[in-house]
Amino acid sequence: MARNTSMFVTLATTLSLFLILTAFAESRVTLADGFLKANSVTCNAVYGVEVGDDCTTISQAFQMSLGSFLGINPNINCESIFVGQWVCVDGSSAN
Repeated sequence: MARNTSMFVTLATTLSLFLILTAFAESRVTLADGFLKANSVTCNAVYGVEVGDDCTTISQAFQMSLGSFLGINPNINCESIFVGQWVCVDGSSAN
């Protein structure tokens, strides 16, 4: 009986360790840029995307560089921007 319990504890511990390591490996947070350096964005004004807009035209319309626009919109996918999407057009990022 004690042997079965010991085997169960070993199996449970191994499985837990595997799941923790898998979750850590699959996450986007790493020690280099996740825990040690917090990326925060402050947005002061937003804009609703209209027909014909793309990341470049929006950044130009608000007189900002494309790099600055992408910095305050870190999760934007410029290839699939859509009408009605809210984007930040004035803010700051701590990258």
